[in-house]
Amino acid sequence: MPKESEAEQIRHIGASPTRISSPELRHEARKALVWTLVVGFVILTVYLAQSLLVIFGAMVFGAMIDGGARLIGRWLKVGRMVRVAIVLILASAFIVWLFYFAGSTISREAAAFPAIIERQVGELFDWAQKQGFDVHQQDLNGLVGNLASGVGTVTKAIGGIVGGFTTMFLIAIIGIYFALDPNLYERGFAWIISEHRRDAFHDTLSHQAATLRRLLAGRLFGMAVEGFFTWAMLALYGVPMAALLGLLTGLLAFIPNIGALVSGVLMVLVGFSGGTDMGIYTIFVYFAVQTIDGYVLIPLIAKKTVDLAPALVLAAQLIFGVLFGLLGLALADPMLAMIKVALERRSVRIDQSDASNKVIA
Repeated sequence: MPKESEAEQIRHIGASPTRISSPELRHEARKALVWTLVVGFVILTVYLAQSLLVIFGAMVFGAMIDGGARLIGRWLKVGRMVRVAIVLILASAFIVWLFYFAGSTISREAAAFPAIIERQVGELFDWAQKQGFDVHQQDLNGLVGNLASGVGTVTKAIGGIVGGFTTMFLIAIIGIYFALDPNLYERGFAWIISEHRRDAFHDTLSHQAATLRRLLAGRLFGMAVEGFFTWAMLALYGVPMAALLGLLTGLLAFIPNIGALVSGVLMVLVGFSGGTDMGIYTIFVYFAVQTIDGYVLIPLIAKKTVDLAPALVLAAQLIFGVLFGLLGLALADPMLAMIKVALERRSVRIDQSDASNKVIA
């Protein structure tokens, strides 16, 4: 009887030429493959970080539109497309009003704003030097330049190549598509997930979407309140650039912690340009507005959404701000909230599974 060749023997026993016969070696090979895939995924994520951040920003913008469409749906029983169109028309009308009616006043104030800030910063450095501090304005300029160069290295794909306006345009367009039919994209993501995990995916995503809508609604409400009260209180005392400071305070209120600090510094610098009394009054206005925000608005928003520790939010803002610049700084809070909701829903499912197992036992 002729002797079988090695290939025929392998085919006869049904084994692959690359098959590892040792169970221990197969286990180690699987571990090596998993680690290789994890490392590759991390490298791919870092490489695509800017694009992923733009997509997340579009999701945040889409959640704003979706929240407005749901709110309109409580009074108008019309189709989703019509409600989304109404939200976009109202938002566009507000922007047009801001530019054409309030823009003339604000543009004049904005033109003089840098000169006032620069003069006040110079006076602050002069005062510090008279008190014996060895500080120079060049030191501040160098620090700002270093920070800008460090951030620009990572964010040049968004800020330098594409440009800030183009990034905002992409976020707006993608966000509108998300808002028009969010279920379409939810089904698409669910399709690539294994069937036994789809219920958990839909559960987590629904809670995340609801939390994000409430978080953004509360944030927009807080921005309006802070901006209006800042403008009203500054204008009442005759502080220059009250409209511009109110607008900046409202816009910067979207970024917790850091936004309030930046708007407060600008407000106080402008206030002291009109004298000591006016400067002290702007300090009072800043603390009054932040007290309303900290003790009324934030607890109300946290009660309806997710309570985030201030130190955790600030740490996330610093990390995302350094990595991704202004866009990362603005989106750090919503992203942190989404991560916390996902972990909470996973914990709830684990507790429910453990309780079910105990009942069966």
